[in-house]
Amino acid sequence: MHNEAQNLTVFFDRLCHVLEPMGLSWELVCINDGSTDDTLNQLLALRARDTRVVILDLSRNFGKEAALTAGLLEARGDAAIPMDADLQDPPELLPAMVDQWRAGYDMVLATRSSRQTDSWLKRHTAHWFYTLINRLSEVPIPENAGDFRLMNRAILEALRQFPERRRFMKGLFAWVGFKVTSVSYERPERLAGVSKFNFWRLWNFALEGITSFSHVPLRMASYLGFAVSSLTFLYALKVILDTLIYGNSVKGYPSLMVAILFFAGVQLMALGIIGEYLGRLYEESKQRPLYFIRAYYGPSLPAHAQNSFDT
Repeated sequence: MHNEAQNLTVFFDRLCHVLEPMGLSWELVCINDGSTDDTLNQLLALRARDTRVVILDLSRNFGKEAALTAGLLEARGDAAIPMDADLQDPPELLPAMVDQWRAGYDMVLATRSSRQTDSWLKRHTAHWFYTLINRLSEVPIPENAGDFRLMNRAILEALRQFPERRRFMKGLFAWVGFKVTSVSYERPERLAGVSKFNFWRLWNFALEGITSFSHVPLRMASYLGFAVSSLTFLYALKVILDTLIYGNSVKGYPSLMVAILFFAGVQLMALGIIGEYLGRLYEESKQRPLYFIRAYYGPSLPAHAQNSFDT
């Protein structure tokens, strides 16, 4: 949760209304990801009402992937379901997800049947992203399935074994495998507030996904360099033949400048691709923790307090 104070009471009431008739033992793990509004006070009020609310108050805003990791590491149950607090992940879908889990599935995806609540640009860029990453990655990532999903204990334990800091959680969920099914739903509008993901953050998120699960861009840079070099060699032969056989003089500076600028652009693009991967190696080599917990409100110490790499 990041600045979701307006949504919390309604979210909790709807969640309880769905969960109580199911007869399950449950807890609600809330990650306050550096909120600057009244989110923490609202969470503390909810915990005063119901001690099944567990709160991890992070020391600052570490981002969605780190906060999601904190919640999954803290989850103690036989299964866990990540949810956004803005009610775009409707609690009313939980019984259907639990039914599929009880039927023997390890992971139950909540798949959007349409993206009508998104803008035209977001709908199409999301489709292009999934098309591109599934062509480049060896592990297919389901389209229109976000973090809203049920995962059993085996998957949660598998996710504990990933040491990387730069995380693309949708890719990690797909990478672990296991027996997967899905249920479809219509994603509603946010109850209140605005999305924290603008176009620039979504662009960086897409780059993170591609560079996390594919090295094809590096290979493409090599292929492009080879293709350009081959074309350059053929063009050089043409210039020589024009001069020796036909007596045509070599063309002047405009063509020369075009060639220089073109090759410079290709080189910079290749360096940029290499830089993306080199930057990931640099971040991973520092071995910094994923996040810090400023305060914990729960029945005992955090479930993952012994893992030095993530607390």
